[in-house]
Amino acid sequence: MAIRPLKNLLSFLTVFPVKMDENLLTDCAKNMWAFPLIGALLGFLTGGIGWVALQFLPGLVVGALTLALLLWLTGLHHTDGLLDFGDGLMVHGNAEKKIAVMHDQFTGAGAIGLTLMTYIVTAFAFAEFGPSISIAGFWVPLIIPGLIIVELCAKLSMVVVAWRGKSVHPGMNSPFIEAMHGTGGIYRLIVALVVSSAFALPLLGWSGLFVVAAAIITGLVMTAIAHRNINGVTGDVFGATNELTRMVCAVVLLAVLTWV
Repeated sequence: MAIRPLKNLLSFLTVFPVKMDENLLTDCAKNMWAFPLIGALLGFLTGGIGWVALQFLPGLVVGALTLALLLWLTGLHHTDGLLDFGDGLMVHGNAEKKIAVMHDQFTGAGAIGLTLMTYIVTAFAFAEFGPSISIAGFWVPLIIPGLIIVELCAKLSMVVVAWRGKSVHPGMNSPFIEAMHGTGGIYRLIVALVVSSAFALPLLGWSGLFVVAAAIITGLVMTAIAHRNINGVTGDVFGATNELTRMVCAVVLLAVLTWV
């Protein structure tokens, strides 16, 4: 990947002080296959800090702090989408009414309820990432590979939504959906899946592949819910998908590790 697209991806998905340019959306859309790589980087940074924090603080506190750090590193950008999506789901009426509610400036019970549920469950799940697991014969704390894969999967699910969904109206989501449709979109999706699996299998073994599968399913389910409620996908749907997939994948990882 060229330096400019990488800088634009970092600028778009993180709060890193990287200068964006006029090709921001185009570069990010054409290189959407690399979304999981940015997620892996964020997971590695937060996982490393979380591991250090575990040496001094209880797991529950570390779980909350780690989630807070992840949200800060992403600029709370996706939180806004989660809030709006929650309000849209709670409103009774047609797609136009739901979209209008998602775009207004008010925060309703649906937004607060969905967001609190998502972040509380995620923080509690992260709190259980303290024990060590065996990877290639070495014992490593779960919080590092766990957060790498969970955050990687959160970004992968947005790639799935862009590939499967249709745009409700022209907006910031449009370049991503256009780039992920057609032959080029299939190739980008395949590369994103290969990249995700290339991280998941060495770091977490078959458990990691289960988590990747959970991210794909979550992306497909979110697309179906969005199409049913608002007749397509918006930027808010992408943001909500990122946050909800993080929660789902964290819970699935714990369940799979308990089961195996």
